[in-house]
Amino acid sequence: MRHLVLFLLSALTTPLFAQNLNVDFSAKLTYTGQHLSNIWGYAAGGNEYALVGAANGLSIVDVTNPSSPTEIVQIPGPTSDWREIKTYSHYAYVVSEGGGGLQVVDLNGLPGNNLTFHAYFGNGAINGQLIRAHALHVDVTKGYLYLYGTNLFSGRALVFNLNADPYNPSYVGYFNSNFGSNHNYVHDGFVDNDIMYSGHIYGGFFSIVNMTNKSNPVLVTTQQTPGLFTHNTWRSGNTLFTTDEVSNSFLASYDISNPNNITLLDKIQSNPGSNSIVHNTFIINDYAVTSWYRDGFTIVDVSRPANMVQTGNYDTYPNGAGSGFQGCWGVYPYLPSGNIVASVISAQGTNNGELWVLAPNYVRGCYLEGQITDISTGFPINGAQVKILATNLTELSNASGLYKMGQLAAGTFNVQITKAGYVTHNTMATLNHGVLTALNVALAPVGLPVELTRFEVRAEGSDAVLQWETASEIDNAGFDVQHDTGRNTWQSDGFVPGKGGPDQPARYEYRVPGLPAGTHYFRLRQTDFDGTGTYSDTKAVKIGMGNFYAAFRPNVIREEGELYLFSEKATSVQVTVFNAAGTPAGLFWSLELEGEALLPVQSDALPGGIYFAVVRTEAGQSVLSFVKE
Repeated sequence: MRHLVLFLLSALTTPLFAQNLNVDFSAKLTYTGQHLSNIWGYAAGGNEYALVGAANGLSIVDVTNPSSPTEIVQIPGPTSDWREIKTYSHYAYVVSEGGGGLQVVDLNGLPGNNLTFHAYFGNGAINGQLIRAHALHVDVTKGYLYLYGTNLFSGRALVFNLNADPYNPSYVGYFNSNFGSNHNYVHDGFVDNDIMYSGHIYGGFFSIVNMTNKSNPVLVTTQQTPGLFTHNTWRSGNTLFTTDEVSNSFLASYDISNPNNITLLDKIQSNPGSNSIVHNTFIINDYAVTSWYRDGFTIVDVSRPANMVQTGNYDTYPNGAGSGFQGCWGVYPYLPSGNIVASVISAQGTNNGELWVLAPNYVRGCYLEGQITDISTGFPINGAQVKILATNLTELSNASGLYKMGQLAAGTFNVQITKAGYVTHNTMATLNHGVLTALNVALAPVGLPVELTRFEVRAEGSDAVLQWETASEIDNAGFDVQHDTGRNTWQSDGFVPGKGGPDQPARYEYRVPGLPAGTHYFRLRQTDFDGTGTYSDTKAVKIGMGNFYAAFRPNVIREEGELYLFSEKATSVQVTVFNAAGTPAGLFWSLELEGEALLPVQSDALPGGIYFAVVRTEAGQSVLSFVKE
């Protein structure tokens, strides 16, 4: 039942942060009188630890038992509301805006509390000069530590060798950029295999730098980010992800496979319209786990980085929302258990920071992509709106007619495509988790002899039922129904005479009985009296003889609907209807079925909203979605 409830909750696609999705709370640890900043993690000997940046120093917390986090020790450091941590081998590296240089902590003594640590203030060309830093990152592939936003070289990126002795870093150089003004300052960055992706927060861009020669780094390129306040970067494969620490900000993705032609792929907000501020993002198994201050943190499916879909979230600041630098500072998703640890600056109305331990349920999104074209010319249409009616998810086609959109909810949905000067097109799309559904639509310009507004095909047992509608008809002889089994050998199945008029819409239905099992394709050829004609989109339908079939129709009900059931073999069927919160809606059927059955659903029995009919048979279960307006 737990998995069923999670599936039903996935219908709530609007990320309202009173509703935590696909994340379970485990425990919370309060730091009385201390604000928290960023967080990292460490695992050794079968134990897991949260490395927490607290106001009075690095706090090391045993989170092996996620329901009972226990602080082992707090390593003293300069008092500061900014503290950042990263690890390499069994060492933790800690920097602060409050001074103290670079603190190095040997974690090898865990789970004991007698840990060795010391402060490093620079050697060689910067001997004794390193006082503070804002952030840091480790190139674990090459064994180099990078410090950002230090008191040296106007905050440019500094590099330290960890290979010889990780406990005693050695300064080797810095990125001597020349961007002008205060744009040389690097706020944070990501480095792997000697390539640095640095966030120039005051310049509003990231730079890609080849750091192979540490004494003479080479700038490859720069790229602006949507909010022009580039805070954090993280790379995964050929995709770079960035955050802009401003109100109404975005998590953004870029194709960096060709540094000379970087492409912005997509951008996404945690809670559109709330003016919330994004902070740090990290990528794990094609998911972006991102802190959003007052919104807590989100989990975004980035397996299709040009079509990012938010599939989880947890509000660690439940009584606050919108713009502001309170709430969740950082998250760490890389513990072997899969648990996430998150740092909250302070609980609302207090000076007490909070460490949260949570268990994520990573779920793939449902992706809908395609192209919108002109039915007369075949040319792409720019700016056509594609809308999933039940969830109000919308997207506009680009100059190539392409659109990409996605949501958490799976099921069959009404999709509406609109564009000024074109006839509105309504169709259906079935969405599944982790599956790309392609939906290409050809829009008819207003004023064509026949304005086809809907064309759908569904299976009823071994029959295919075609339904279509026109908004108006001029000089329409009728429709030739054409059928193909996937071999591109179209055959005419029958002709349906036209019955509409210039100001008279019409509805049509045509049944093709007794089809063999498999996928069948249908299209309409609208034919004028002079024999000329226009083809509709092609629709596919699967016929499964011997299989159980269930469908809810229509998908959106106003007065009443019906659940259609078909089984070639005798079977027991139970149907329960749930609302979007996973609560039974008071509709239940139990029957023995062989052949067809229609189960009526009266709309006055249900308040408006999204519903799911769970149909169980001896062979398994299926879930159908529908909407009561």
